[in-house]
Amino acid sequence: MAKIVPFKAVRPTRDKVCLVTCRSYEEYVNAELAAQLDFNPLSFLHILKPAYTNQETVSFEKRYKQVHQKYEEFKNEIILVKDKKPAIYIHKIVTKTQSFIGIIAGTSVADYCNEIIKKHEDIIAFRVRLLKEYMRYSEFNTEPVLMTYPDNKTIENWIFNCTQKLADFEFSTTKKEIHYLWKIDDPLEINWIQNIFEKTDSLYIADGHHRTEALKLLSEENTDAQNTSKNHILSYLISENNVKIYEFNRLVKDLNDLTKEEFMIALQKNFSIENKLQQPFQPSHKHQFGMYLDNEFYSLVLRKEKEVFHSALDSLDTQILYKEVLLPILGIEDLRNDERIEYLSGKQSVLEVKNKIDQGEFEIGFILFPSNIGEIKALADANLIMPPKSTYIEPKFRSGLVVYEL
Repeated sequence: MAKIVPFKAVRPTRDKVCLVTCRSYEEYVNAELAAQLDFNPLSFLHILKPAYTNQETVSFEKRYKQVHQKYEEFKNEIILVKDKKPAIYIHKIVTKTQSFIGIIAGTSVADYCNEIIKKHEDIIAFRVRLLKEYMRYSEFNTEPVLMTYPDNKTIENWIFNCTQKLADFEFSTTKKEIHYLWKIDDPLEINWIQNIFEKTDSLYIADGHHRTEALKLLSEENTDAQNTSKNHILSYLISENNVKIYEFNRLVKDLNDLTKEEFMIALQKNFSIENKLQQPFQPSHKHQFGMYLDNEFYSLVLRKEKEVFHSALDSLDTQILYKEVLLPILGIEDLRNDERIEYLSGKQSVLEVKNKIDQGEFEIGFILFPSNIGEIKALADANLIMPPKSTYIEPKFRSGLVVYEL
């Protein structure tokens, strides 16, 4: 039932790929960004830069048209070149700890509307509108939506066979990652893998919910019947067991006018508490939480009598922490906008939670056990939404490696 389509990607020339591709613009600290822009004239950051500068003085439309203009300059200078035949692409990312491999192709906006492509995150309408306008005026998309499909030995074998030949691209990054890209443009191969995906009941969005919704709006506004590119979503399709899911830990600035003793008494109603003293503590299973308060680590375990769940959402650790601690005890109602709470990716050491609290900006931290793909799918299947900042999911992609023109 899931449809995938080939497309004519715009890509860097083989000799320039390691200089062109870049991380997402927001990932760079100011000094690193300045260095890239000053000393690497081929970086895709030069294309993206107008979208992030002069935001208060230049209209969105003008800024996004400048992005398109810079993109066209890169094409005119033969830094970026459009493939002559529609293709799908196999992309492999090797990090210091893990390897990811998946298929870059177009997926169907209609499948998203019909819930064949399923979501589990809420969206911010303003952000969706900005993304839609950005893609409308820039006329390209270079950030694939990460989607998972159920483990499939047939697809796995096909990917293995396709990747036995020399990759079209092979390059390293300053983050010590190795990237490989294979182009598959044989019509018989493409038709074969399309037929395999048509037997897949559902695809699940792992990362890229706002971009998917923006592309849906762009498709709805499209009045050019000849332009079918707006009916598809640039996607990276990966086996569900090949994604890496991290937690987001919580940092809170105060105890909501409670003393430490009052807070601990309130906490004991629903959790068994064990003081770990100075020993850094990381949860080892669901419904167990780490906590750092007043220079000490604690283990919190949800009491058995509280383990009565009526939905997939109720059993999520992020929802349990919200319903049992953050909302009733600490008075945090809006997880997305309350300035008293911040989030720290589980990619960072638990000691970073300790350091931020010891520096005095926060008073308490909560360390969570990461969600798994089964929980994400259960929520998506039930049309439920995860609390904000529940997961940080890899792989992440480099801009400018594969560009989908709109």
